[in-house]
Amino acid sequence: MTAFLPLNRRGLLAGLGGAAALSLLPQVSFARTVGEQRFILIVLRGGMDGLAAVAPYADRDYAALRGRLALPGPNAQGGVLDLDGFFGLNPALADIHPWYKEGQLLVAHAVATPYRDRSHFDAQDLLENGTVTPHGVASGWLNRALAQLGGDTGGRRLGLAVGQGVPLVLRGAAPIASWSPSPLKEADGDFLDRVVALYANDPLLANALKAGLDSASMADHALNTDADGAMDGAMMDGAPRPKAVRLDPAQLGTATGRLLADTNGPRIAVMDLQGWDTHAQQGTTAGRLAGALGNLSKVLVALRASLGPAWRQTVVAVVTEFGRTARPNGTGGTDHGTATAALLAGGAVQGGRVLADWPGLANDRLYQGRDLAPTQDLRAVMKGILRDHLGLDTGALDKAVFPGGDTPAATRDLIRT
Repeated sequence: MTAFLPLNRRGLLAGLGGAAALSLLPQVSFARTVGEQRFILIVLRGGMDGLAAVAPYADRDYAALRGRLALPGPNAQGGVLDLDGFFGLNPALADIHPWYKEGQLLVAHAVATPYRDRSHFDAQDLLENGTVTPHGVASGWLNRALAQLGGDTGGRRLGLAVGQGVPLVLRGAAPIASWSPSPLKEADGDFLDRVVALYANDPLLANALKAGLDSASMADHALNTDADGAMDGAMMDGAPRPKAVRLDPAQLGTATGRLLADTNGPRIAVMDLQGWDTHAQQGTTAGRLAGALGNLSKVLVALRASLGPAWRQTVVAVVTEFGRTARPNGTGGTDHGTATAALLAGGAVQGGRVLADWPGLANDRLYQGRDLAPTQDLRAVMKGILRDHLGLDTGALDKAVFPGGDTPAATRDLIRT
């Protein structure tokens, strides 16, 4: 029989209202401790145009190839924000541009997974499963990494899925917490009391209820949320509760940062951002892509603010399943491509540089005559973070996290020493 922690009505409402719930996955034996390092993976669903997010404005073929999607140089109105004299940041990311000079933003360009076709579903699966075969395994590389971390966590779950479900990259044997704003209305307190009493002697359901309540207590403490999952200020008993169930990008970043900053909170999180499949009306400094980049910027800025001092020990990796075609299509957008850009941000990042073996944009240098050619394996970048930031050894990375004899060596010098 599982003993219950002392519970109050607010804790019950938060637990069963869905502000946070832990997945019931088997426990694993951990090999290392993650310490106070934080790692946040942001997955941009749909395929981000890396040539638009981080434009190679000084490439001699860039302007002609991109046509109406080309961004002006740094000195022009609406121009890119210069990084190194060759690459420039999209103006929609202006709020994080100073991080580059601070050494807290790094760009890895012309990166790709091993995937070379153009299906969102297969590409996302391969991005998250960490192998060379879509749908080849049912677990994710970050969950397998979590299985190598931990030590004595005191029952705390180190991994956190932010959103309505657990993405593949976090699925597997290692136990994972999850949090999202809840659409459920507040339940009656007497009803909840009866539910607790009803299932107190049921081992399976009692454990499930306890897990949810423990997670809710952690989230409530870290976020100061109400039972509906909306972040509030000082709530007085009897005061009307806000009914918002969806957080805007800044609130989502704030919630995630607070959870990871909490002393007893998780240390690794995954969150998704939608809106990157820009087949039409992509735009440059305005339009669909600029809006998506602006949302990403809001999330990153909010993460930094809410993590507080923990930002110094944080790496945020921004990745996507594939890039876009180098040339615009006939509807002012781009189609599914191959290589793209990945962003690394955080106080633990050795930034202030663009990491690129640049392939060029001449027609004979494009992959299949249409895409930015990949020259870096995204798995190498992720392995560099896991090794040098979270402390996983090369053997664990090669055998468990990214299995397969063709996996590239970890990228070096991504993390401050």
